[in-house]
Amino acid sequence: MRIVVTGSKGQIATSLLERAGPETDVVALSRPAFALEDRKSVLAFVASARPDVLVNAAAYTAVDKAESEEPLAAQINGEGAGHVAEAAVIAGVPLLQLSTDYVFDGTLDRPYLEDDPTGPASAYGRSKLAGERWVAELCPNSAILRTAWVYSPFGANFVRTMLRLNETRDEVDVVADQRGNPTSALDIADALIAIARRIRADESPGLRGVFHMTGGGEATWADLAEAVFAEAHAHGRRLTSVRRITTAEYPTPARRPANSRLDNARLKAVYGLALPEWRASVARCCARLLA
Repeated sequence: MRIVVTGSKGQIATSLLERAGPETDVVALSRPAFALEDRKSVLAFVASARPDVLVNAAAYTAVDKAESEEPLAAQINGEGAGHVAEAAVIAGVPLLQLSTDYVFDGTLDRPYLEDDPTGPASAYGRSKLAGERWVAELCPNSAILRTAWVYSPFGANFVRTMLRLNETRDEVDVVADQRGNPTSALDIADALIAIARRIRADESPGLRGVFHMTGGGEATWADLAEAVFAEAHAHGRRLTSVRRITTAEYPTPARRPANSRLDNARLKAVYGLALPEWRASVARCCARLLA
């Protein structure tokens, strides 16, 4: 099976390349030659890559910067996802579209279900929701997979930032009133490969549509930071403490959802998949980075 993934420098594509076994060939498409906002480029590169399954993991991900660059974010995350969907239809292959918890406003007091009303509170969230709509409209042979709080041994992410701060800081201020599901990109990659194999072989409509796909359990950003610092201390580093602060004490241009928790029951029921509990995956990630 050949998986063609967009966004070769991102955490998801890098994890897919690492997790691909002997029966899975992963081809990553990257900028500058391949750009989501360039329809002709997308159609040409996808066709030449000859996918069995297409994964759209590329995105404009600068959440705060998107507040002042919303047209660009919409062009990449919205229209760009539509270009990938069109390429999948032309190639006659399933599309797995990565999306985000930011499509919700975060005001519910329980984990979000796939059919809960969306209402993004940020430019980034609006752009990703637009991408979902383009994919659903243009490519019925698709699964839209919403994930959240992604980290890995690769690229820029919260876990790596906390480990860097641990090198020089005895205390770090971390927001404690936003709650979500920390999710390992390596765990996402394992799930994507399983989903790709199944959706390629089975045309059942139930395998298509929107699914939530996050790590097991829930945490605040402060909880996640404390877990990272505990792992660092266990590997002989200083024990950095966390000063729990409110969102109001750490203002950002983009409004973050207070509740980013996603309910993964549909993914379990349909695909039989449940990502590992977040603490176990964080421990594995930290051990690798601290080795």
